[in-house]
Amino acid sequence: QVQLVESGGGLVQAGGSLRLSCTASGRAVRSVGWFRQAPGKEREFVAHIHWSGSPAYHANSVKGRFAISRDNAENSVSLQMHSLKPEDSAVYSCSIYSAGNDEDAINYWGWGKGTLVTVSS
Repeated sequence: QVQLVESGGGLVQAGGSLRLSCTASGRAVRSVGWFRQAPGKEREFVAHIHWSGSPAYHANSVKGRFAISRDNAENSVSLQMHSLKPEDSAVYSCSIYSAGNDEDAINYWGWGKGTLVTVSS
């Protein structure tokens, strides 16, 4: 059984940076995605990374500001976020990819509880 735990969220001013981590315990994880959900909104795809580290890609809304990476030795995936905007505020969760459209949350499993990111204006 795999358990994912996210960390690194917090309160930051607009323009600031945060680094989120997703650590897996139980066994090695393969491809992983980050998603976010703001209050009253649908869960939104943020980024995805293959188990080998490539390919890695990001939603258009965060491209150029966020970067997903992984450390297989640590069995963890990180999301480095720069130039944060108030609209980036959400609970960020990581999950394990199964098959199909890798931007669709329905194709992921083993969701962590998430970490809250709040960006003040």
